[in-house]
Amino acid sequence: MLHLNRRDLFQSVPGGITLAALASLLRADAAPFADLKPRKPHFAAKAKAVIHLFQNGGPSQMDLFDPKPELDKHHGKSYADKLAGEIEFVQSAGAIMRSPFKFAKHGKCGADVSDAMPHFAKVVDEVTFLRGMHTTNITHEPAVYMIQSGKITPGRPTIGAWVTYGLGSENQNLPAYVVLDDPKGLPVNGVENWQAGFLPPQFQGTRFRSTGSPVLNLKPDTERPAGVVKVESDVLAKLDALHKRERPEQPTLDARIASYELAARMQLAATDALDITKEPKAVQEAYGIGKEPTDSYGRRCLIARRLVERGVRFVQLYINSHIWDTHNNIANDLKAACDRTDKPTAALIRDLKDRGLLDSTLVVWGGEFGRLPIAQLPPDKDERKAGRDHNKNAFCTWMAGGGTKPGLTYGATDDLGLNAVEGRVSVRDWHATILHLLGMNHEHLFIEQHGLKEKLTGVEEAKVVKGVLA
Repeated sequence: MLHLNRRDLFQSVPGGITLAALASLLRADAAPFADLKPRKPHFAAKAKAVIHLFQNGGPSQMDLFDPKPELDKHHGKSYADKLAGEIEFVQSAGAIMRSPFKFAKHGKCGADVSDAMPHFAKVVDEVTFLRGMHTTNITHEPAVYMIQSGKITPGRPTIGAWVTYGLGSENQNLPAYVVLDDPKGLPVNGVENWQAGFLPPQFQGTRFRSTGSPVLNLKPDTERPAGVVKVESDVLAKLDALHKRERPEQPTLDARIASYELAARMQLAATDALDITKEPKAVQEAYGIGKEPTDSYGRRCLIARRLVERGVRFVQLYINSHIWDTHNNIANDLKAACDRTDKPTAALIRDLKDRGLLDSTLVVWGGEFGRLPIAQLPPDKDERKAGRDHNKNAFCTWMAGGGTKPGLTYGATDDLGLNAVEGRVSVRDWHATILHLLGMNHEHLFIEQHGLKEKLTGVEEAKVVKGVLA
């Protein structure tokens, strides 16, 4: 069998100069780094890690953090005809609807929080609210792609992949990007929420389970002597090196080998990180562990703290698809969503602060869009069962720690909560701000693809929201 090296190939094949140019282009498109070693940020960072509490479905801003007295004043008045093009389910659109929840001001900062979130209301002095968020689409799938990857289309790297691509990991025995999804079901768009896209595959999220074995097939079926394991590992490493030498510039191969090596190191590290039985009983109770409906989310919030404590760069928590998608029965369904997540979320913020981790950990909460100020009626038109349709023009997110300004409410919506009118923050602005807090300039975090500099924030205008920085 004839073996040709690259020089022989270019010299012997017609068009060798063209092939050489193509090879050069392929090398140019390769990532400047494709490992998880820690890397220096572009400038001094406020945050070292991110915990992203993604609330898939679209939490209602005017029922949680953005009270609107005008809704009470105009409750029952027709308004749907003024919202042409802004309603997804036109046939069920109703009149202006007041919130079924009561608001009060909390903390020294006087932040507005409804009675749906009594535990979170006690930690608002650590939180920065962004009331002026807006996005580009009123349908879940494209809106989720947007909040996760900066575009409304699939196939692009998510924010967690970009962060780990730019900064690597502080802990080589655990994945840099960990996903704690809901045992009750995947979010909208499924595993695409944590994909690496066109970045090297090392940067995609790794799913951990909050109960049982954290990672499936992590440990061998039978225990073997340490000496045997060591010999096997050394032999595999040599075989991998030989295999790679024959197949240069194969990122998928590199990622697969790196994954096997990481899996070996994780056998102890992951088991320890996810073992919440080592936490004091009082800490577990604070997160709502051991009681329903908070047990599952509480476990994952506590695991998130244990992971960032050990140097994991980006941790994402998910809740199953429709918990915040309150088209009907908003009084009951939104309260049920809060009952599952409110206590664990507040406990996470307090726990991070008590351990001195909040200053270096950015906690981010929010969904893909907000809700409309009008009612969405069920088929029987029973207003007692009404909910709210999607709203792309206004929603509220919040951040805590990691260099944000605590106790701040930034931005505002109009009198009905329909449109963001002050301190407007696009999804790209939001992305740019998160990267800035991690010490990265969103313009300088890119990978070359087919001659283009691909970025999380794309080619459209994006700005850091300096008003929320401490």
